Amino acid sequence: MVKKTFTVIDELGIHTRPASILVQAASQYNAEVNIEYNGRSINLKSIVGVMSLGVPHGAQIQIAAVGSDANKAIQGIEEALKNEGLGGPCEVI
Repeated sequence: MVKKTFTVIDELGIHTRPASILVQAASQYNAEVNIEYNGRSINLKSIVGVMSLGVPHGAQIQIAAVGSDANKAIQGIEEALKNEGLGGPCEVI
């Protein structure tokens, strides 16, 4: 399992557009990818699940991936977060 923590920098948090971007990024990989926030872990390939978290600006989220391409999945999601101005890394676990 690979995990990485990010801080959400989008002023509106993870609303529809950012959630869609994250789901698209995660869906490119075979790994099981979850987003964790406020004690809940949700499949990052589910737009409804991601939206249900209600992640606000400034929140810390953790992305966890398990599978043969878990490292690539984390890197791809991190790149999507940076490119879209959604979040930045906090620490590698």
